Amino acid sequence: MRIFSLVLITLLFISCAKLSQTKELKLGHGLEATQPVHLAMQFMADRLAEKSDNKFTIKIYPSQQLGTERELVELLQIGSLAMTKVSAGTLESFAPGMRVFGLPFLFRDKQHGFDFMDSEIGKTLLTQSEKYWLRGVTFFDAGSRSFYTKDKRVDTPEDLEGLKIRVMESPSAMTMVSQLGGSPTPIAWGELYTALQQGVVDGAENNPPSFYFSHHYEVCKYYIIDEHTLLPDVLLISTIIWDKLTDQEKVWLQEAADEATIYQRKLWEQVVMEVLEEVKKAGVEIIYPDKSLFSSKVAGMYKEFEKDENLAQIIKGIQTF
Repeated sequence: MRIFSLVLITLLFISCAKLSQTKELKLGHGLEATQPVHLAMQFMADRLAEKSDNKFTIKIYPSQQLGTERELVELLQIGSLAMTKVSAGTLESFAPGMRVFGLPFLFRDKQHGFDFMDSEIGKTLLTQSEKYWLRGVTFFDAGSRSFYTKDKRVDTPEDLEGLKIRVMESPSAMTMVSQLGGSPTPIAWGELYTALQQGVVDGAENNPPSFYFSHHYEVCKYYIIDEHTLLPDVLLISTIIWDKLTDQEKVWLQEAADEATIYQRKLWEQVVMEVLEEVKKAGVEIIYPDKSLFSSKVAGMYKEFEKDENLAQIIKGIQTF
């Protein structure tokens, strides 16, 4: 009996030792598991496990399983959750430089945006929120945001007048919609489908995959590709968790995130083409308006942004990039 007990204790010791050698981070977000950004985060988790020989892993909880975007950010700030994904617009209050992504028609094209995000200036923006216990790890492509409406076709900014348009809780997004003639209405993403159904809002703005995977195309029958902002998603880690990682673990995590970023950009382009075809089949009319009509209406936002010396420098850097 004594020998059996010793063997059992030894096995338990070995098991606990193995468990102690494994570190798991929990990552929660609000996207569906079919969305390209989620797939990229899963790719990152797989690469991290490979790099660390399964000693350092990530467990992902999609679809608001752990809470809304705001709740997840708060969990990161107290160290109860390791990682999440937010829109750059959500970070405006924590990282002032992120406001530049809310400036309409700032980038010449998508590659111009990527070049900026991958630059030293772009990487600096990822660490601006550290004093709020939030550290950016990488930018994920969230495509170009465009308007979609329930009942009214939109070809010009004048067509937005009087329409209640859902926006994120972002000052830049609200200013943009106001200057285009719409009525900005902040609503949580998870509540938007019902809000559209019930007529609380007349439309919203987001990228094609989000429009499709959220099933908003079932309610909104006009998708207006004005591509007003190139607003990336930001992968965040709690600084409370980050500071507890070893130097090697930080390297593994950053490398896995960087590789996932490259993977995700390719995947995103493929998915955008596929979902636009799907919403067309569902009866959505895709509209390609004259973008200059929209950009001229929001030109005043540039003057307002440039009153801030730091933002002015970032904008100038982007325009001359």
